[in-house]
Parts: sequence; structure tokens; C-alpha cells
Amino acid sequence: MQLVEVSTQAQQKEFVEMAARLYREEKNWIRPLDKDIEDLFHPETNKLYKSGGKAIRWLLLDEQGQTIGRNAAFVNPKWKEKQPTGGMGFFECIHDKAAAFLLFDAARDWLQAQGMEAMDGPVNFGERDKWWGLLVEGFSPPNYNMYWHFPYYRSFFEEYGFQIYFRQFTYMRKVRGVVMDPKIEARAKIIREDKNISFRYLKGKELWDKFPEYFMNVYNKAWAGHMGKTISEREARLILKNMKPIVDPYLVYFGFYKEEPISFFVSIPEINQVFKYVNGKLDLIGKLKFLWHRAVHPPDKMLGLVFGVVPEFQGKGVESAMVTEYRDNIAEKKLSYETIEMNWIGDFNPKMMRVCEQLNASIFKTHHTYRYLFDREKPFERHKVLG
Repeated sequence: MQLVEVSTQAQQKEFVEMAARLYREEKNWIRPLDKDIEDLFHPETNKLYKSGGKAIRWLLLDEQGQTIGRNAAFVNPKWKEKQPTGGMGFFECIHDKAAAFLLFDAARDWLQAQGMEAMDGPVNFGERDKWWGLLVEGFSPPNYNMYWHFPYYRSFFEEYGFQIYFRQFTYMRKVRGVVMDPKIEARAKIIREDKNISFRYLKGKELWDKFPEYFMNVYNKAWAGHMGKTISEREARLILKNMKPIVDPYLVYFGFYKEEPISFFVSIPEINQVFKYVNGKLDLIGKLKFLWHRAVHPPDKMLGLVFGVVPEFQGKGVESAMVTEYRDNIAEKKLSYETIEMNWIGDFNPKMMRVCEQLNASIFKTHHTYRYLFDREKPFERHKVLG
């Protein structure tokens, strides 16, 4: 077997094409957009390089020169860990442990040379909301920009010595006909009767002009302490810009206290249900296919991206009121989607897990984020549980 660093355009193309060949007979796999993957590995399209990020990719060839595996490793300058930790991801391999271990070795050795003491994988050279974790349960079609893996990958990671850093749960429930716990209904009723509190979806001018401000204000209060970063209004505007081709106003829902935003629930149509028809290409023909199939085969699934309530209103029933108000006035009356999957929640976040359970959602998929310590004698610590 021969390990080759990806450096030419032909090798870059092979990096995505080998996965398409590997999963050719797998009905549940959906080919990612080639551009979504390729953009991660170039300074022009991934700003992490400008702040000191580094990445490398490999192809693994057999004796006949056929590609039998691939892998990538990266140093993300935004990761602030007690021990310097790098990432590996976009791992694909035939059912051959020796081949898999060779790819893991390459990532380990390169990251050690960069001064890292551990590696997490399979992860993304970017934010956690994309390409994060090894699929181990719930082998249904993947959501947009999430990994789908063969079941045998799990044994590769665990036999090599990776340990579970945290589990990631994707919750799912029906959109309509949801019966809440009576206690939730009771808490919601009190809040819904408060004339100072209101809920609405954003549409028209309010959506395009006010979403960035609303989202930034709630996110920075509700999530910054957990996620370790705040976002600017410019970043919030970029989020909206990226959602624009597929945004459904009914899925952008906010709560207000005296017209000041205090909560949100943001979802999108699950567009992988449409992207599966374009075979990874969003060129002119791919865009035409996308528009055609979005009209003829519109998504019947929503993807819940983020849910948040500012701290001063947490635990007071606002979560319950927002959900029941949305159910009664939007989900039951205006939506055609059948199911919703919530973007993954780590087992280090029991509070959000309880929220999903209170919404009558159940775990539909499980991914593992693994960590491998280069010093094999060092004690292993799992991700800290959020308070």
C-alpha cells in the first residue's frame, strides 16, 4: 500500500470520487456536494488558514494503484484545549483494518509534528455543526453536511485506540399531532397569557432586515457561555445569506418580551433530500436539477439548527410556550413537513437533551466524537458536562 499526499487537481478530484465509488451500492448514502468538501482545504474559501490553521490530505493506494482509502488532518487555531489537540476527518476506507490503521498513523504522525498531543475524529476543519462525529447508530440518510459511515468503521477507531470523547444525539419527532406533557402545557399557558410576551415567525422586511440583530442578541446571551464564542451582527447576516436559497420563513421563529427578542427556534428544509439528485455537482446542470426536484420532490423533513432562550427567561416556561405556540399556530396550520430532526446534541449537554425529550422527540441517530491521546499512558478525560 502507498500513501500519497493530495497536491494536484487530479488528486483533489479523486479525494471526492473515491467515496462515491466506495458507497456506490449503499442506498442510504447521499453524496455531499464536492464544493462543500473542497472549499475546506483552500485558504481562499476557509478563513481558518488566515489565522494559522493547517490541513493535509492523503489518498491510500493498493498495489495496482487503485484508491482504497482517504483521510485528512488539520490544526484548528480556534480550539482552546488544556492539551493541544488536532483533528482528523473525511476518513473513508475499504473493509481492511491494516489500511485504516495506516491512514490513522499518517494523521497521528503529522499532528505530532505540528505540536499536537491528541487528535479528535472524525471531525471537520471548521465549525461543529458540520461533518462531526462517526455514525454508529441510525443508519438512515444523512442530513446536509453530516457524515454517513459504514458500520465497520467503528471497530477501526476503537481497535486503534480512539476513545469516546462525547456522544452526539440527533433527535427526531413528528411535526404535527404532538402531545406534550401536561406540566409543559400548564407552564406554557401561563406564559402565553402574559401580554408582554409574544411569538412570531419572521417574514418580509423583518426577516431580511432584523434577523441578524435578533439572532445575535439571543445567541450571545443564550449560547456564548457554552460554545465559548460570540457572534457579530455581520456573522449573523452571513448565516442568513447562506440560508437565503432555501429559507422558509415559517421556520424562523422568535419570542419577544416587550418587543425585545428573548428566544428563537431556527430550522431549514432538509435539503439533502434534494441534493441527492445532483450527484455532488452544483454546476448549471446541477442547479437546474436542484430547482426541478425541489419543486417536484420538496423536502418532507425539517432540520432544526438552533434553539435558545436568554438566561433571564430560562426555566420560566418560555421554552414550553414557544414550542406550544409554534405547534398550534404554525406546525398544525401552515407546514407540510412530516418530521423534524434536531441538529446533534452532545451528551455533555443534558439540559438540551431534556428539552428534546420534553418535546416528545426521541434519539434517531448517534454519532461518536472520538479522541486519541498520543501519550498512551496519560489519563483520558471525557468532554466536560455543561451546567
